[in-house]
Amino acid sequence: MKISLLDRSLYYKGLMILVRLDREIHEKERNLLMNIGKKLGFDRKFCAKTIRDILVNRYITDAPPRFSKAGIARAFLLDGLRLAAAEGQTHEVEIAWLSLVAESNGLADFWADALEQFRSSLPAGISGDHFEVTKFQW
Repeated sequence: MKISLLDRSLYYKGLMILVRLDREIHEKERNLLMNIGKKLGFDRKFCAKTIRDILVNRYITDAPPRFSKAGIARAFLLDGLRLAAAEGQTHEVEIAWLSLVAESNGLADFWADALEQFRSSLPAGISGDHFEVTKFQW
C-alpha cells in the first residue's frame, strides 16, 4: 500500500503518543519504535531523539491522527495494539486512545472486531516483522 510522507509522519507520531500514555517507555517499545521508524524511512538519530524526548515534549498533543486512507488507519490500529502489548500488558488508557483513533477515522466497527480478536488471542513474542507498517511503500 502506498503511504505519503504526511501519513508516515502521522503514523510514527501516533505510535509515539501511544507509548507515552502510560508515562513510561520500556526497552522493548523503544526497540520496536526504532525498527518502525526505520521501516517508515526516518533517520535513526531522529527516531532516537524523538523517543528520548516524547515524555517531556509538551508541544505534541494527544490528539488522534486522521489518515488520508482507511487502509492506513486500519494498519495503524493493528500496529497500535501490538505495540501496546509489547511490554506484556495493555493499559486501559492505550485502548481508550486507540478507540478515539478508530472513531476519528470512521473505523469504529473495524476497531471493535480487531480488539475482540486481539483480546481472544494475545500475541506472544512480538517482533518488528509482525507489524503492518512492513507492507507500506512510498
